[in-house]
Amino acid sequence: MEKNKIETAFSSDAKKEPRRVVFVTKKTSAKVVGERGPQLMTFPHLLIREAIAFQVLVIAMVVVALFWDAPLEQLANPLLTPNPAKAPWYFLGLQELLHFFPPFVAGILIPTLVVIALIVIPYFNVNIEGRALWAYHPAQHLRTMLIIVLILLAFLAVFHAWTIFAPTALVATLLVLSYTGRQAERGWLKSLGSKPLSWWIMTWFIAVSVCLTAVGTFFRGPGWSWVWPWGSHAG
Repeated sequence: MEKNKIETAFSSDAKKEPRRVVFVTKKTSAKVVGERGPQLMTFPHLLIREAIAFQVLVIAMVVVALFWDAPLEQLANPLLTPNPAKAPWYFLGLQELLHFFPPFVAGILIPTLVVIALIVIPYFNVNIEGRALWAYHPAQHLRTMLIIVLILLAFLAVFHAWTIFAPTALVATLLVLSYTGRQAERGWLKSLGSKPLSWWIMTWFIAVSVCLTAVGTFFRGPGWSWVWPWGSHAG
């Protein structure tokens, strides 16, 4: 009987589909050889550092509690609803969205799409090398991004969602500036020009989230109307 021939070769795309081949015989075993990194004993080194950090945090919280009272309101009264009734700060972004879009869109559709995107995107090998957005076909990418941004801004303007319109326009402006400065030798324009598309999408998402939360926290008064933080209003 002829012995099976085993052929080994590198993949056509080693970064996208890496391959590792290990030959194991009766007297040998697979072993990964490498240098050991710096080690630190859990006790006493790590636990002592954690204990010190915990004590510093407790002392800081006690000092803050001594000089500033907790922002507590009166006892809850089911017959008296505060105006406005605000959600916790981490839900104020969604509450701000409800001011512009229908409840199904703002409360269910948008959060569901965000969660699905966070789950699905890591399974796609998109731009593994982290190449800049303008690294290839810059003019074509610029046209595509401008069309997408203009459609998004028009959609937000129709619904008068200005708290989303403003950070979107700001990020879009930086995106266009990064295109003009992609060939610069140094400076912040050069840094922006070297960012991939994923960086821009994440920056836009963070900017919108921060803006929605800040507006819902400081700039919304009775009836969810616009108020200035330094002004007085009855609620």
